Amino acid sequence: MDAINKTPKEIVGLLDQYVIGQDEAKKAIAIALRNRYRRMQLDAAMQEEISPKNMLMIGPTGVGKTEIARRLAKIVHAPFTKVEASKFTEVGYVGRDVESMVRDLVEVSVAMEKQDQFKNVRADATQAANKRLVKLLAPAKKKENKNNNDFSNMMNMFSQMQNGQMPTAPSEQEEVTDEIRNERLSLTEQLNKGLLENHMVELEMDDPQQASATDNNMLGQMGIDLNDTLGSIMPKKRIKRTVTVAEAREILVSEESEKLVNNADINHDAIKRAENTGIIFLDEIDKITKGSGQNSGDVSREGVQRDILPIVEGTQVKTKYGTIDTDHILFIAAGAFAESKPSDLIAELQGRFPIRVELNDLSKKDFVRILTEPNNALIKQYIALIGTDNVKVTFTMEAIERIAELAFELNHENQNIGARRLQTVLEKLLEDLLYEGPDMGTGDVTITESYVNDKIGDIVQNKDLSRYIL
Repeated sequence: MDAINKTPKEIVGLLDQYVIGQDEAKKAIAIALRNRYRRMQLDAAMQEEISPKNMLMIGPTGVGKTEIARRLAKIVHAPFTKVEASKFTEVGYVGRDVESMVRDLVEVSVAMEKQDQFKNVRADATQAANKRLVKLLAPAKKKENKNNNDFSNMMNMFSQMQNGQMPTAPSEQEEVTDEIRNERLSLTEQLNKGLLENHMVELEMDDPQQASATDNNMLGQMGIDLNDTLGSIMPKKRIKRTVTVAEAREILVSEESEKLVNNADINHDAIKRAENTGIIFLDEIDKITKGSGQNSGDVSREGVQRDILPIVEGTQVKTKYGTIDTDHILFIAAGAFAESKPSDLIAELQGRFPIRVELNDLSKKDFVRILTEPNNALIKQYIALIGTDNVKVTFTMEAIERIAELAFELNHENQNIGARRLQTVLEKLLEDLLYEGPDMGTGDVTITESYVNDKIGDIVQNKDLSRYIL
């Protein structure tokens, strides 16, 4: 959890690399996150008294609400899940219950904790995996088991189950000759030097579909895990795959890592991690207010709000990994509130989101910055994409400003979809280049202001046409 100790200024600086503008929202989120680190430094009694300051972000679509929360979770390496509030239904109706978002968070936390634990045993797991790889590359003859008795083998497996052990089939003995031994020594040396990474090898592995087959969503909502129950009575299905040595090593390292870690410790640590650093992003919360659909026949929106309330207030939710307390999970809600307002939420839920931040509409200047400044800027993405066809694309500054201006005009003349409008405009602008690029061989193309006007200027001017194309 070392990543959580970043200062608010450091967090804002990292968010600036991906999200343009919205300084107030970044500042508020950075402070809320730092407060979680501050809480962890206090004694246990005081920690229990300090609750997270949940946040409500208000702003039109495409201004960066979701992106801020998503990038934040990656920056601090915290369990994060994003859910649509409109997908939940009131208790008693068919649909997702609100507690499922907490279970989703725990699933993410378990995966993160397992990954961290696997890193700690990576060296030992790799060593064991390489030994298995050598045996797969130079297989020895199987010894004939003269005492092979199916009835006695079955009785041994039942005996193991009665003693609370996992039943295992009797292992086959290998007959290793001097020739095989020398070949394995040679292969070990080549493996260590990385000379066999692209060599193909056949291996047996657990069938990934078997695990998903026993994953029952309805039982999972009640905190019941069928995998452990059925796993003790159903034999694991093994499948054969032919993969490269590099891929086979990762599969075997994963299997060996599972043997070296304690799942009970992982589950316990994962729940603690989710409780103390977990972030749940509740998107489209405005869609469950009274004002967003008074005349619709949808399931009671206020009922969903009442179901969400105890989760945000703090309650215990049963999951298949154990019971989690939601008292200190950080909830970030977001909504456009175009047809409703935050005061349409029930009073109790409003009180559980004390920090409110309004995100501003994006200006032409913001669009120019979005196109050029972030690490994942759209212009950089399209240059890289077209570059795979050996075509070098260059955008002049005037062209970028014209693209931003056209996107800004479209947002104000039609429905405002924020920065997402830039993707629509760029895709139409570069449509011919993306189509003809592979046949051009090599070449340089410069996108100028006149090129932009020629390709999409007329469409923008035609109000009826722009509604359907851009």
